[in-house]
Amino acid sequence: MQGSRPTILLLALILSLAVAVSAAGKGSETKGKYYFKQTCKTCHTKGAVGGEITPLNKKMTQWTTYFQAGKHGHGKEPLAKYLSEEQLRDVQAFLTNHAADSLQPETCGKD
Repeated sequence: MQGSRPTILLLALILSLAVAVSAAGKGSETKGKYYFKQTCKTCHTKGAVGGEITPLNKKMTQWTTYFQAGKHGHGKEPLAKYLSEEQLRDVQAFLTNHAADSLQPETCGKD
């Protein structure tokens, strides 16, 4: 029984590290909504140069693919030109979690 104690401690350490790494990779949808409204909505409203963009424009997998590609302006420039890596994770969380096929679809409104 005494030999299993180090194994249990090691497993607990590995599990806590896995949870920490997983949480670090996820963005904050609350912050993402803010960054989206402050940065993206400048060009992405109805009648604007970039056309209207809301979370409902794509399905969850489409938003994921878009952010994995990391390209903006029809693939002409990097998304990192507009937002930091952390901010991009946050915006991705907002757009993906509120996409057309999500459990909580939304536009992003004026609030």
